[in-house]
Amino acid sequence: MKSYKLSFATILILKNNLAEVIVDEGVIMNEIMVDLYHDFLLSNLQAPFTLLINKKNSYSYTFEAQKIIANLKEISRIAVVVSTNGALMSTETLIKINEGNDWNIRLFQEKEAALVWLNGF
Repeated sequence: MKSYKLSFATILILKNNLAEVIVDEGVIMNEIMVDLYHDFLLSNLQAPFTLLINKKNSYSYTFEAQKIIANLKEISRIAVVVSTNGALMSTETLIKINEGNDWNIRLFQEKEAALVWLNGF
């Protein structure tokens, strides 16, 4: 497993096509950060790839970032680990804003269950 530190997040490469993303506490993700994030994924993962979004920290998005955060055709599945009601509500809102984008996304309370789902394909 390799760990990479971006200015706003830590990304752990779990497999050549699977990464865990942990956004730092208090970050407000904007379009520039999303572009850097996308560039990192495309440069370091083998497509199609899956993502484990670990929402252990509290952070938010600009509206523009919300609309593009997971809109890479190379993303096949996204598992989001939510441990608080706030994380759950913000993730559900993000999914609702992007419901026309046909994301293959599921929410989990435990990281292990999320990894089972991601690796089950």
